[in-house]
Amino acid sequence: MDPIRRTVLATGAAATAMAAAPRVFAQQTGQGGAALSFYEKGAVRIHFEEAGSGFPLLLIAGGGLNSTISGLTSSSPFNPIGEFKGEYRCIASDLRHANGGHSSGPLEIDRPWDAYADDHLGLMDHLGIDKFMVLGFCIGGPFIWNLLRRAPNRIVAAVLAQPSGSRPEMRDLFYEGNMKTWGPALTGRRPDITIEMVDKFLTSMYRTNPDFVFTVTRDFVRNCQTPVLILPDDIPAHPYAVAMEAAMLAPKAEVSMFPWKEPKERIPLAVRQIRSFLRAHRSASA
Repeated sequence: MDPIRRTVLATGAAATAMAAAPRVFAQQTGQGGAALSFYEKGAVRIHFEEAGSGFPLLLIAGGGLNSTISGLTSSSPFNPIGEFKGEYRCIASDLRHANGGHSSGPLEIDRPWDAYADDHLGLMDHLGIDKFMVLGFCIGGPFIWNLLRRAPNRIVAAVLAQPSGSRPEMRDLFYEGNMKTWGPALTGRRPDITIEMVDKFLTSMYRTNPDFVFTVTRDFVRNCQTPVLILPDDIPAHPYAVAMEAAMLAPKAEVSMFPWKEPKERIPLAVRQIRSFLRAHRSASA
């Protein structure tokens, strides 16, 4: 797999001007001496990487609250960077609280989903990108619906692969799982965050509105005019019924074959459908 091309900090006068701006790039040396790129705003510091060129395509890895850039190549059903960097400017970032990632930021207990949307939209703002497409796995599903709510005129088209959602018979699945794994790991490396804060954060995120896709209502999806392609899955965290309900409600939705990950020979067919979908809406937006 080709590594993501890392953007570098401008030098000289450009660097001085950028340092004075509200949102700035910063660098840090990672493993192997490679420079990491960051977007910063206030107390939030988001590690991001880019690959390829062309129409902007925001990529959101799966992995729940531990979503990181590396997940796109290590644990996704296919490598979206390798598949799409030849046609698109692929942009990906680590979530601000991902264990194993390089991003950081406060735990915004009262607005968890919107805090993450702030990070995604803020990064695109900083890169000077107005309109873009987005492809997300797993937790990327709720993130994408929230982005469509927050910035409907900016997102040209969206692909939701194996999106997560709320099962009526397992409403506390995400709360309980994150309290056992993600939360303790986060507090272990962030002394400013307590397990009580994690409990309140996860309650706000997954228990306050424990239905459907978490971030938007059925009425929102029913009225959403952005083209979406949904690739359903059917495991506890990725309920088939929720994915298909969203596909049936959204007026401009398309849906893939199911199952599309098994046997593995089907995955290239799903990627082909994603490529056709993105090309069609990229052309329409030109």
